Amino acid sequence: MPLKPRQEQVLRAVVEEYIASGSPVGSKHLSETGEFGVASSTIRGIFAQLEEHGLLAHPHTSAGRVPTDRGYRYYVDSLMGERREQVAARATPHSLERARARSEIDEALRDTAEALSRVTAMLAVVSSPSLAATTLRHIEVLLLQSHLVMVVLITSSGRVSKRIFRFVEPIDEGLAEFARVYLNERLAGVQLGSRLIDSAFTTPDLHWREREFLVALRQAFEVGTIDPEGLHVGGTSRLVESLASEGIPNLNELLEMLEERYNLLELLFEALRRDDVYLRIGREMSEPWLQSCSLVAASYGVPNRNLGTVSVLGPTRMDYQRVIAAVRTSADDLSDLLEEIW
Repeated sequence: MPLKPRQEQVLRAVVEEYIASGSPVGSKHLSETGEFGVASSTIRGIFAQLEEHGLLAHPHTSAGRVPTDRGYRYYVDSLMGERREQVAARATPHSLERARARSEIDEALRDTAEALSRVTAMLAVVSSPSLAATTLRHIEVLLLQSHLVMVVLITSSGRVSKRIFRFVEPIDEGLAEFARVYLNERLAGVQLGSRLIDSAFTTPDLHWREREFLVALRQAFEVGTIDPEGLHVGGTSRLVESLASEGIPNLNELLEMLEERYNLLELLFEALRRDDVYLRIGREMSEPWLQSCSLVAASYGVPNRNLGTVSVLGPTRMDYQRVIAAVRTSADDLSDLLEEIW
């Protein structure tokens, strides 16, 4: 239910004061600021109304109030929208150098993760452009040994994927060279994950031995939406410190999840499909060890194609205005970079 203007004013004051201080906010403190022009008893009454809506909580050890996950959500969705543009202009975490060489993309992503972590004092995760969303630029089929073949895929985003295949029978050099020439002729410029990839391996014009060899190499072209090896993480220690200072439990489980990067993929997959900022607060996340945290993420890419994500994970008591603006600005910078070299 929408709140009355005075209720929204009090909720905004509690959220912003609690974010700044980390201490429960009392009615006497708010009345003494002079912002409301009413007695503390009136503010206590509004506190009670906001508690009934599930937007504030009343810790038993204090007379003050703290925001709930729902309170943070209402604040982000309804109370800070008018200030996002203003904050975004001030919150650029760093000036990303326009690296034109494709080989420098990963360096730019690592720099973005570290800079974003420093700005927010939280965990920053930047995913590399999804291989599934890129096109093939060049393919190498290398005979390493008589029984070992390596397939190297170089994409239009500069990403390199390598896969080694072991064969029972020795492979002829001519067969490996055929595969290299054929695959480049058929697949250079084709998007990974498209149906055109399959057609190159199923054409009836090939000799059975050539087709059999190509089918054996097919797995090199099977890529996920987000590659766990392409996640650039910065500020794990900063996240642990901020959560520990909040007295957050389940830190060990959270660290284990971060070490297993596959567990981050589910969090980032939904953000990759969104064109606006993706936000999950506290209990909006399914994993119990994440329910003391909030995730802010945004996708970056080229027009009509999202290629990767920029995200920040931190405690629910975060400066949402600053974090959202920093994440959005970082994603925009990476999009500008990719448009220049795509």
